[in-house]
Amino acid sequence: MPKTRMRWVVVGVAALFIACVGVIVLLRATNSIGFELAMLMLVALSGMYLGFGVLIVAYRFVRKLE
Repeated sequence: MPKTRMRWVVVGVAALFIACVGVIVLLRATNSIGFELAMLMLVALSGMYLGFGVLIVAYRFVRKLE
């Protein structure tokens, strides 16, 4: 059962990331934001996902130690 739940969580996180990237690209395509701002938003979004991923891995590792 946990494997199935884990897959749904991964699919949900990936879908949310792709949706956020899509919104940023759409904003850029409609000239609502400039190229530099779009790149900055994409880098910040990637950094947040990477940073939270590292925190989750560290939490799971520390939890296993206890």
